[in-house]
Amino acid sequence: MPGDGDASAGARVRPTDPAPGAVAPPAGDPAARLDGLPVTRRHVRLLLGSGVGWTFDAMDVGLISFVIAQLAVVWGTDATTLGWIASAGFVGMAVGAALGGLLADRIGRRQVFALTLLVYGLATGASALAGGVAVLMALRFVVGLGLGAELPVASTLVSEFAPPRIRGRAVVVLESFWAVGWMLAAVVGYLVVPSGDDGWRWALALGALPAVYAVVVRRGLPESVRFLLARGRHDEADRVVAGMEASPAVGHGGLTGAQVRDRAAADGASPAGAAPGPAVAPAVAPAVAPAREPVAPAGEPVAPAGQPVTPEAPPRLAALWAPGLRRRTTALWVVWFAVNFSYYGAFIWLPSLLAADGHTLVRSFEYTLIITLGQLPGYAAAAVLVETWGRRRTLAAFLAGSALAAGLFAVASGDVQIVGAGLLLSFFNLGAWGALYAVTPELYPTRVRSTGAGWAAGIGRTASVLAPLAVPQLRELGGTGLLFAVFAAVFVVAALGALALPERTGESLT
Repeated sequence: MPGDGDASAGARVRPTDPAPGAVAPPAGDPAARLDGLPVTRRHVRLLLGSGVGWTFDAMDVGLISFVIAQLAVVWGTDATTLGWIASAGFVGMAVGAALGGLLADRIGRRQVFALTLLVYGLATGASALAGGVAVLMALRFVVGLGLGAELPVASTLVSEFAPPRIRGRAVVVLESFWAVGWMLAAVVGYLVVPSGDDGWRWALALGALPAVYAVVVRRGLPESVRFLLARGRHDEADRVVAGMEASPAVGHGGLTGAQVRDRAAADGASPAGAAPGPAVAPAVAPAVAPAREPVAPAGEPVAPAGQPVTPEAPPRLAALWAPGLRRRTTALWVVWFAVNFSYYGAFIWLPSLLAADGHTLVRSFEYTLIITLGQLPGYAAAAVLVETWGRRRTLAAFLAGSALAAGLFAVASGDVQIVGAGLLLSFFNLGAWGALYAVTPELYPTRVRSTGAGWAAGIGRTASVLAPLAVPQLRELGGTGLLFAVFAAVFVVAALGALALPERTGESLT
């Protein structure tokens, strides 16, 4: 990947270090200063803070799969109605993803992140009090509004702060919190939901926790530097970067991020074996090579390093279809649609499918919990490969693996084969999700980054609406075998779409 190599002769480069050969960034360019930093404690805090919100999202989405399985028993709800209960949330997610992205490009990533946590946390808690299908569906729609807006905004926020060398890995680590949340949902589903007729209510009541966490997000996480610059709020951007620079760098013995960055710049500019000197700006050290300019998508202007960015007009959806962006937008929407259809079609219905195949409700919940454990290794593998293979190749490979796993599930017979195929599906499918979230924000410039990510997610959510409704019909036509054969075919389409995406591993965001 670009930038790999030793910072000096014989030196060992760590993933948390600045890019080898880095130079001191222009003093007046907050974005370049930010990109030159190693991983600091504030980077870690941002990732963990966003990851907790991501965990709550996954727990909420995962819980509904256990809830509808119990509602089939305690309310006697038919499969079609259960599909609508699940799909109502995804309708909200489709709307929320599109609107949330536009809103985040107007008022900021952090503001929308906190607002969405509050909305879906309160709505999930209220869902526990629903007395009928209509009320539950309406509340699930509101939950979906918050969930759909939060996911692309959080990934955009992390992507815009992460050092370019590990940006993809950081976003995959963020996405891995989804596995934590889904496993929490599986534990709650296994222990709480079967505890009585109101077990599903207690499970949903736990989903109100994000409303409390919204306060933490609003007060503790910074606003995106690139968003602030795009809005002409240069002083605020400079203060955020100064805070990141003053934060201790991870693995550097107490040195601040700025100290590590500037030492790396000095080493890169000095002759081999020379003692490192203090970092200096290019204006007083002409021997230092200029910093690498960020690469913009075709047709997108980039302000020269060190020059203020003029505030831009609010983004429009049409900007995603500009000549330099339309091909990647088309390919990205195809991937998002296909991945959502197969993932949610399989996993939202998994406990119910296992129960319909003759397993007890508790045993189906147990198998779902075991299958869910395959998600974390999938994320771990993707986190490594997105920075070595690249985003596009990793995404396509994991989607191809998902297709193979879905095909194995289609022909599985017996508990061991079912659980084994399910574990493979979890591994490859969730690794693909990690790579998809890593590549998506990189495909668009700052002024439309959240809009692009949000609309891609919104298009995907339309598939997550259709999938729960299609599952009962497909299973009636040809059983679980036909159902997962369809999922396998859709994963193949997603893999082909992934190959049409551009590769931007290691490039600075514009």
